[in-house]
Parts: sequence; structure tokens; C-alpha cells
Amino acid sequence: MTALLYNVSVPGNTAAQLQASDSPFNLSAAGQDALGSGESLAPLCTLCCCGYVNRTLAVVFMVTLAFAIVVGNVVTLTVFVQTRQSRTPQGYLKVSLAIADMMVGVLVVPFCVYTEISLMLTSSPPSWYHGSSTVLDNSPSLGGLVSTWQPCLLIGPVFAGCTFVSISTIFLMTLERSVAILRPLHKDVLVTRRRTLLLILLSWAASFLLALVPLIFSRNFILEYNECSRMCNYTPLMFGSQLPPDAYILLLFPAFDFTLLGGTLAVNIVSFTSIRRYSQKRKLLSEGSLSDGAGGGGCSHRPSFSDIKAAKTISILTFAFTASFSPIAVFVLGNVVGYTWCNFSFFAFWILAGNSCCNVIIYSVRDHRFRKGLKLLFQRDHSPPTC
Repeated sequence: MTALLYNVSVPGNTAAQLQASDSPFNLSAAGQDALGSGESLAPLCTLCCCGYVNRTLAVVFMVTLAFAIVVGNVVTLTVFVQTRQSRTPQGYLKVSLAIADMMVGVLVVPFCVYTEISLMLTSSPPSWYHGSSTVLDNSPSLGGLVSTWQPCLLIGPVFAGCTFVSISTIFLMTLERSVAILRPLHKDVLVTRRRTLLLILLSWAASFLLALVPLIFSRNFILEYNECSRMCNYTPLMFGSQLPPDAYILLLFPAFDFTLLGGTLAVNIVSFTSIRRYSQKRKLLSEGSLSDGAGGGGCSHRPSFSDIKAAKTISILTFAFTASFSPIAVFVLGNVVGYTWCNFSFFAFWILAGNSCCNVIIYSVRDHRFRKGLKLLFQRDHSPPTC
């Protein structure tokens, strides 16, 4: 879940202006008087970006993360595309997951790097920075608010949408492996390439539609570069000191993630319970219980070893995503009870972004087909040309 949580922490001078203001505008808009008088809104000094050294380290971290995400997922896509054994429903799902992760490294992280460098080199923040994107207007048809188009209107939904695609793809991968384990004889009939591609398209469409829900169904949210998370986040327009009445829309995001994560966990429990049962039957057979017709018949229909190992690999992917998502969940709970946790929000969002480069590592360790394809890929690149 990314680019979707609001943070109500503001610099001290802005907060003071907010308390003295009766206008029902965004928290960041409270600093527009200073901007209008020729003063720039100074970036908030946070743990990650307070001082030249810390900001330089933050930029180096972002550049390194972008490089790791892009290179890792390009390698993953190349292996899956060039390996004939990967042209299966499970392979298509892995390609979808790699594309979603790569978009984070190609669009989202580089934009954050560009913004941070701009903040370091210029005296005034860019127009999409927190507090600089909202312009007051007297037009009643626009509710007194005019927001010019800015990059966060693209980057924010892309980040949120790609995160939703990742969790929905992991959920589909879990379902696909559960069919292979629970119904191995019907796997090829139930899970086809056509159905898999259709589900992938539906997951992408639903994920990006969900990422745009606050902009589609409400006029009380804007997207801007947050000075705490250092990412493009949804920010609610404040009515005095109160959140807008439809602020609950943002709860759709954690509800979606928790629902799919819970469903993935439930399916994994059923699958691994079945695996444990098959393992017990195999142990009985190895001990000489061949006269047990039920045991022998059950084991003749057990899933293959590759299916079981693939299910374990997907469970590791699920665990990695859950671990990276948990800080965001803690951050949401903190916001509900009134805590802002500005420094913590930076680590929460960027831990989640870092998950985009983890899949290639998991594949390299767990998937022998991926390792074989990776080896063939590099051998092909270094093979001498034939005459």
C-alpha cells in the first residue's frame, strides 16, 4: 500500500497558521499566505533529510534502490520470457509481478530522487512539494480551490496501483498453487493460460481503479509530495481543524490489502495442511505400509515435488510482502489514534518500496528453474560467436 496515507504533521509555523485560520483548506494550504508573500515553504527537517549529509545519504539510498529494482526485475523478465518452461500460468503471474515491481523502480523512485535533488539545489521547493501545490481561487464552481496538474497525480496512483497489483498477483499465485496441490489431476483443466491472462488483466484494472478512488469519488483529497514519507501521498483537505467527512475512503486501501493477505494466509494454511497429510502418507509407505489401500491410493494422486516447492516459494513471497507491509499497518493505526510519526513514515513507505527488489532474490534461492534459466542466459551472453 503506497501513496495512499495522509500525514497531518506540518512544520511548526504552518501549524500555527492553521490554528489561526478559519478557512476550510488543506493543511498544506495553510502555508500559502507565506508563499503568496514571496517566502518559500522550507522543507521539514526530518531524520532522513535533515542536513546535507543525511539528504545525500537518502538520495544515494534511493538511487541504489532504483538500480536494484530495475536490474533485478529486468533479469527476472528476461529469464521468464526466454525460458520455455516459464510459459505457464505460474510464469505469467511472475511476469506480472515483475512488471509491477519494475514500474516502481522506473517511475516512482527516480521521481523521488529528482525531487530530493531539486530540494537540495534550489532555495524554493517544486510545485508538487507538500504545501506548494494548492492555489486559492474565488470560483464557487471549484469550491474555492484550483490545483494545477503536477507529477504526483501520476506517480501517486502508479505507486499505489503497483502495490495493489503485487498483493493481488501473490494472491492469484497462491490460488494457482493450491489447485495444483489440492486437485493435481484437474490442474490443467482449471488453470489455463487464457483464464490466467484474464485474471491478470482484471487485477491490473481493479488495482489502478482502487488507487484512484479518492480522486474519483471525492473532491477532498489531493496528491502531493509529502515531506515526511518523501513520496507522493494523498492529503485530505482540512475543514478548519477537522478531517473531511469522507476521509474514511482511505480505509479502502488497508482493507483491500488485509483482505487479500488474510485470504492468502488462509489458502496457504489449507495447502500446507494438505502437503503435511501427503508427507505423512509418504512416510507410512516408506515404513512398509503398502497394504493400506487408502494410503497407497491417496499418494498416487499427490502433487509433484515441484508443485510443493513452488507453493513454499510463494509462501515466502507472501511473508516478505507482509513483513514490508506491516510498518504501514502500524503507521495507519498510529494515525487513527492521533499520532503522526513523521520519521517512522519514511521508513515504513521505503521498506515497502524496497520489497520490489526482493522477488528476484527469492527466485534465485528457491526456484531451480529460474536458476537454470539465469545460468543459460549468462552462458548465452558469454558464448563465442559461431562462424
